[in-house]
Amino acid sequence: MCLAIPMTITRFEGNYAIATANGVETSVNYAMMPDLKENDKVLVHAGFVIEKLDEEQAREIEETWKEYYEVMEKEEKKNSAV
Repeated sequence: MCLAIPMTITRFEGNYAIATANGVETSVNYAMMPDLKENDKVLVHAGFVIEKLDEEQAREIEETWKEYYEVMEKEEKKNSAV
């Protein structure tokens, strides 16, 4: 199973872009998507930008991740109370 993380391009440093997700910055290779600009929403897998997202796609994916984190937080609280 592969997992791609939705991220936002914040800046460029040489041949790499700096992307953020949930407050975490990481350097990503954007060679497969050379037309990116700052603030573009992208999917990153294994350190590579694999897809540029439109606003609707980005919103839907970010909402799904938000729901996931909420469920995980509830489970963590439930398990720590036992």
